[in-house]
Amino acid sequence: MCITTYEKGQEFMRECKRQGCRVLLLTAEKLRNADWPRDSLDDTFYLPAEIPLVDVVQAVTHLARNQKIDRIVALDEYDMETAATLREHLRVPGMGLTTMRYFRDKLAMRMKALDRGVRVPDFVPVVNHGDIRYYLEHVPGPWVLKPRQEASAIGIKKIHAPEELWPVLEQLGDKQSSFLLEKFVPGEVYHVDSVVSESEVVFANVSKYGKPPMNVAQGGGVFTTYTVPRGSEEDSGLRQINRDLIAALGLVRGVAHAEFIRANADGHFHFLECAARVGGAYINEMVEAATGINLWREWARIEIEGEHGSYQLPPAREEYAGVILSLARQENPDTSGYNDPEVVLRIKKHHHAGLILRSGGPGRVPALLDSYTQRFAVEFTAVEPPREKPTA
Repeated sequence: MCITTYEKGQEFMRECKRQGCRVLLLTAEKLRNADWPRDSLDDTFYLPAEIPLVDVVQAVTHLARNQKIDRIVALDEYDMETAATLREHLRVPGMGLTTMRYFRDKLAMRMKALDRGVRVPDFVPVVNHGDIRYYLEHVPGPWVLKPRQEASAIGIKKIHAPEELWPVLEQLGDKQSSFLLEKFVPGEVYHVDSVVSESEVVFANVSKYGKPPMNVAQGGGVFTTYTVPRGSEEDSGLRQINRDLIAALGLVRGVAHAEFIRANADGHFHFLECAARVGGAYINEMVEAATGINLWREWARIEIEGEHGSYQLPPAREEYAGVILSLARQENPDTSGYNDPEVVLRIKKHHHAGLILRSGGPGRVPALLDSYTQRFAVEFTAVEPPREKPTA
């Protein structure tokens, strides 16, 4: 059973069907007409908006009377709690509620990582006001106030002075404990996209964002990311930190998208967050262009193999790739003017302009992305206010 209330994971479902599985999809009613791989689905079930979790459990339990469910997988992090609750109720193998928290709750993942020696920005839970005052007195600002269970940069507020914080917390009222306060660390942001089988990172690809995702999410602009030079200090360093992190958080099998920031002040890598899912913004397509590894496909194969541990990663290339993506003024922007041979995929999405690039060497893709970013800003880029919830 695949659970997603966003339109994603089609290749996961296709691979499950290719492997001989009976595939069920549980999704939102608003996505009834979405582009699902219907030839790969044996049945589809739709949830009304704002349905309580207890009702979802009751409905799936009723379904399980006549449908044998061997695996339950959340394809988006907003559905991880639903999937974990169903697994525990039906005693289906996979990630339970405790481990799920380490991939959904930014406070839980930081505390667990710190306990295992993974460096994180100085933070404090937004619970005890005395602790918060002490923190503000001893950790220089600015700081960022982050929702503990939102994805990406959704809902993050930058705080420059203590007197800015208290009115925000007062406005949050009883919801303030669902946030954490963290030192803002200027630096360059990286991500590591992994395949994990039986607690071992069997594949990892290290990439670097052009403009930090929080800046793009809150200020608009052009999103880019690209493979870092393989074997470089940043590549090998982040691979090791990522292995330590995955072990600390307890991911047994699946995929992970972890983000780190390299502080301008001291050059150290600091852990930001980790999700047990495929990265968004066409990162999967970028990783596949560079390595031949499709993260959705390998995730499906790992889930099917399950606790038997017989999964084998296919051979991977070690080339270089990048993605450029922007909200566009045009409904269907024309990117045909970007005709360098490194362009391997043109992203087709309404009011978005995007490209995937690939090269055999490390320097060509970032150079093209720098040039393309300037052109995108003039030819396509539109800006809209930051969203309170993701749209995909």
